[in-house]
Formats: sequence, structure tokens, C-alpha cells
Amino acid sequence: MKLALVTETFPPEINGVAMTFGVIARELGRRGHTVTVYRPWRPGLPDAAARREFRELTLPGLPIPGYALLRLGLPARRRLERCWRAARPDLVHVATEGPLGASAVTAARALGLPVTSSFHTNFHVYASHYGLAPLRRLTLAWLRHVHNRTLRTFAPTAELCRELAAAGFTRLGVLSRGVDTRQFSPAHRSPALRAAWGAANGEVVLLHAGRLAVEKNYPLLFRAYAAMRGANPRLRFVLVSDGPLRPALQAAHPECIFTGFIPRDDLARHYASADVYVHASLTETFGNVLLEAMASGLAVVSFDYAAARQFVRHGANGLAVPCDQPGALVAAAAELARNDALRARLGIAAVASLTAQSWETIIQCFEADLAAAAASAPR
Repeated sequence: MKLALVTETFPPEINGVAMTFGVIARELGRRGHTVTVYRPWRPGLPDAAARREFRELTLPGLPIPGYALLRLGLPARRRLERCWRAARPDLVHVATEGPLGASAVTAARALGLPVTSSFHTNFHVYASHYGLAPLRRLTLAWLRHVHNRTLRTFAPTAELCRELAAAGFTRLGVLSRGVDTRQFSPAHRSPALRAAWGAANGEVVLLHAGRLAVEKNYPLLFRAYAAMRGANPRLRFVLVSDGPLRPALQAAHPECIFTGFIPRDDLARHYASADVYVHASLTETFGNVLLEAMASGLAVVSFDYAAARQFVRHGANGLAVPCDQPGALVAAAAELARNDALRARLGIAAVASLTAQSWETIIQCFEADLAAAAASAPR
């Protein structure tokens, strides 16, 4: 197929949506499809010649206010229509619901092109975290409007599909997530890196990866960290993260190690060199970081939803607590800080439980779903 992928976030940006569609574009290209990625221009993009599996076409965009790490794509209906008249794709897939993504849906429909979409981010939930709670219903209505104009909307879990259906979204399907178990593996554990963290003598290392932003529930994460240090004063906390909250968090916790964002190969080494991963966020649609941590052999603690509900078996390969019990998450994290045997057992079981969650399987299913959507479109 000739596929047009429209997204407002894509590598080298570092977040779950960018990572997911970077893999999808690469793997669909390797499977023989012609993939063109339409994304906002930003500084630091790699040379187009370095991309063999797909090509990128950049469009106007702006840094998101207060979050310059990400771009907001501007509406581009006319330009997209010109591109797609000149080289008509078999299907348009819209990965994000911003101005660029919404205009891509309109352009595709105007040209009679089959168009599908993905729901990855609970923007309506984020509104409450940014002091915009009155806009929550309006944001949800916008998301529903964008997605219900497409042939199919893919969400990361069946659980989220049920929630979206109850909110009026239609024609839903699952696009799950995979994990590269060769890239994320206990084999990448580095004694030298642990020594640099001050953990050369068996100290327990707690690791966090992700955006340092208000929706990620950092007050609870640092509450869990305090309880872990109370249980094990030699504990180290490494945050492989960046974002708007970094200056404040770094000032408040000078004893912690803040690395900023790092390349994915280095990220794999950081995961494997840690011992525990605590996932305190309640706003994820999936949570790729949890799978990466489990594949790397970490003992994980999370609320029982999204990726954790699908992959964590409480007490067997990780710890998952009810979403309305933050105290249980804190207590579970403290138990991992003090219980060496439990950490080791859960970490080994976590690795074994993800052997079948390959990206190859995920891509095969998504490829078939896209082909079915293209075939079902009116001619």
C-alpha cells in the first residue's frame, strides 16, 4: 500500500506516540509499503537521505507554549490536498488530533481517500492538570468529532476502547504496543553506569523515564520514593527524563540524578542497570515505559490500568494496585526497596512474560487492519 501517516510528534522527539509511530513507519516500510510521514518541521531533524524505510515531508508548526520540546502542527488542508492529488495514497492514517491531524482528516475526506486514526493521549483528562477543567467536556467533544469522521479509530487497549465507546466514539479497534526485547534486556546491565550513580555496592536503584510534566503524578512518585528511602536509606533515584517540571524537581531533590532525555540505546542501558520502576501516572492510554522496564528485568509497581492491567500479574511478574489507592502504591514501592528476594523474583518473571509481545506481531495485525479499512472505503 501507499500510506500517508500524519502525526504531530515523531522521532527524534521522545514520547510514547513518537516512539510508537517511528517503529510503525519503519516496520511498514520494511514490509514493502510506501510510507510518507507528514509532520511539523522542527530543528534537528535527521537528513532525509538517512531514512530508507520511509520518507518525511515537513509542514508548518509551532512549539507548544510552555513545552518547547514538542511541536503543534498548523492546519495544512490545502497543501495536503495538493500532495495527495499529485501522488494519491491508498490510505491516510492520522496519529494525532491537533490542528494538523484534523485538517488531514478533512483533506482525505474531500478527496475521497480512506482515512483512519489513532487515540493515544487523554487530552481531555490533561485539561484538569493544567487548570483548564472547564474545557474537559469541550476537549472530549473535539476528540470525538475528529475520530468519528474516520473509518476506524485505534486505541492501545480493549479497556480504553470500552471507555471511548461509552463516550460516543464509534468504529473502534485495538492497536496494541510491542517491546523490542533485544534492545530492552537485562543483558545491557552496566556495572560502570551503576558505579557512576553511586550504586556500585549493591544499592537499590529506582528509575523513572518519561516527560516531567504535571499530568504524570510526580507528587505521588516522590512520595513513593520517600517511603522507599525510609525502607532502604541507600536507595538511589535516577530520572531519565526532561520536561517543564525538571528545574523545580531538581531543585527540590538535589540528591536525585536527572539525566535529561538520552538516546534509546542509552535508555536501554539505564533501564537494565536499575532495579525498580514505579509508574505513578493515571493519565496514560498505555504506558510503553512499563513494558520497557519489565523487558529490562526491573521489578515494577503500577496502578492496575492500561499496560499494567494487560501485562502485570500482581505478585507474579510485578505489583499492580487499585487506581483509587495511592497509599497501596507507596506501600508496594517500599516493599520492593526492602525485599531483595521479591525484587529478583519479579524481575526475572517480568522478562519471561514479555517474550511474545513483539513488534512484529503488532505490525502484522495493524497492517491487516489498515488493508481492511482501505478495502472497505466507498469507491
